[in-house]
Amino acid sequence: MRLLIADTLHPLGIEELRHLGAEVIYEPEIDSETLPDAIHNVGILVVRSKRVTAKTIDASNQLNLIVRAGHGVGNIDVEAASTRGIYVASCKGMNAVAVAELTMGLILSLDRRIPDAVESVRAGRWEKGGFSEASGLKGKRIGIMGLGTVGREVLSRAKAFGMIPYAWSRGLTASRAREFDLTCVKSPKDLASKVDVLTVHLAASERTRGIVSRDVLEALPHGATFINAARSELVDYEALLEIAPAKNLRVGLDVYADFPHVPMTTFAPPAFAPEVIWYGTPHIGSQTQQAKRAVAAETVRIVRGFLVEGSVPNAVNVRTVHSARYQIVVRHYDKIGALANTLNVLKRHGINVEELKTNVFDHSSAACTRINVVARPTEHCLQEIGAFHDEVLHVQLVALPILA
Repeated sequence: MRLLIADTLHPLGIEELRHLGAEVIYEPEIDSETLPDAIHNVGILVVRSKRVTAKTIDASNQLNLIVRAGHGVGNIDVEAASTRGIYVASCKGMNAVAVAELTMGLILSLDRRIPDAVESVRAGRWEKGGFSEASGLKGKRIGIMGLGTVGREVLSRAKAFGMIPYAWSRGLTASRAREFDLTCVKSPKDLASKVDVLTVHLAASERTRGIVSRDVLEALPHGATFINAARSELVDYEALLEIAPAKNLRVGLDVYADFPHVPMTTFAPPAFAPEVIWYGTPHIGSQTQQAKRAVAAETVRIVRGFLVEGSVPNAVNVRTVHSARYQIVVRHYDKIGALANTLNVLKRHGINVEELKTNVFDHSSAACTRINVVARPTEHCLQEIGAFHDEVLHVQLVALPILA
């Protein structure tokens, strides 16, 4: 099988992928526009920031799996992949530590104004008085919006600095908040109103787009710090530009309303008012050598699972809530045609199979297949399956529990 890596990947990952027996093609210079021309006869596609559009997916003739070598799949048309029966998987959480480290670096830098102090010293100025007015982090309240893998890593580091943690997350319950030893609040606006530092760590989706709204930003106390090292779509940047000078906010950004997705080019930074203290980095949150190695290792694990075990770890487009209400348990001989005849009977009766799993017994010629179906098969249907006496040993119908 041909495996195309269309983005940069750590060399250790490329080497291990080649050991899996796939024909590995490493072409990180491919861009999103030329990807449809390169996808022909490719079975597995690995990308990081390149967009995988419906056009690319439709141009593929053998594609089975798309791996996002990073967190989230916002650059992949998952719906188009699902329509074609193509797995999409991500390396969830593998760069969480790197993003958390950058987040804390921005918080520290904004408090101590480290970049400005460095620039001053390099220019031959000694402005100790001006840079000796830092507030300090110990005892400050930090609000973490989103307690996924990144948010939890930020939480542990903030605690190490003696900060008092608050958090909002849709799945955060009072009991979980007690486990994390933090204060849970009811909304993003409520979180912003209670903290000195607000940092957002949510995935981009229709539900989270613009979640750091004008109302949330206006709720921040005067002189608060705001950090976004997650996704640009989460924040109302126009409101941020207006509110930052009015409320004397300090701002740290790793993502922007409009920024290039290439390693080197020119860039128009946000037009903050001159008096606003803000620091920005060029979308490097996940880009440490540790994170790159971790992402590469997870990419290998996903591909190995698909090629060797027939499973796809971290798949994001496989249904987890099943509609099957019945299971047909067929014990049969492990011989050619035994299962095919059973499936043909189900087809004739108009019963769709949602899931099927077969176990073959050791030291035996027998097997057991469990077939999950939505509609209840009739007694006549079950009798037809059992009538293949040379192949079928026993047929049983089981009602599946309804799991909310």
